[in-house]
Amino acid sequence: MAEANWYVAHTYSGYEKKVQDSLLKTVANRHLEEQILEVRVPLTEVVEIKDGVRKTSQKKLFPGYVLVNMVMNDDTWYVVRNTRGVTGFVGPGSKPVPLTEQEMKSLGIRTENVTADFAEGDTVKVIAGVWKDTVATVTHMDYSKQTATINVEMFGRGTPVELSFNEVQALR
Repeated sequence: MAEANWYVAHTYSGYEKKVQDSLLKTVANRHLEEQILEVRVPLTEVVEIKDGVRKTSQKKLFPGYVLVNMVMNDDTWYVVRNTRGVTGFVGPGSKPVPLTEQEMKSLGIRTENVTADFAEGDTVKVIAGVWKDTVATVTHMDYSKQTATINVEMFGRGTPVELSFNEVQALR
């Protein structure tokens, strides 16, 4: 199987989230999870101070663009290119050009694979972040995003929390 790369799809401005949602829905409907691995709208956190009130919000890093991690072939090209709101890929003519390692690092996309010494159903301890020292059970592993979803006990019931593999350690 060919290697997956990150490509940039150009969209109508303001349609980035709609494109992401409809592309993910199409991937699920056509069972292309093995070929289109991830769709991202790059966001950055912005702090605004208005009338003395500090407010943080998410702002699009590149308005009009969506990042797609996929194996490029005729099927995947067709699916992305014909998604409502997509005007094309970034690249000369109709030939998409994948992002380089350096471009991906500057966007904060990890390319190295972190291996996890735990699996779904294992009990783990959170070693960093807000949930540090919390012991919980892994309910889902996402290897493409390198995250684990754990159930944290909050308000008397389990609440799913998604954490990076680096923030979780297996209990032995």
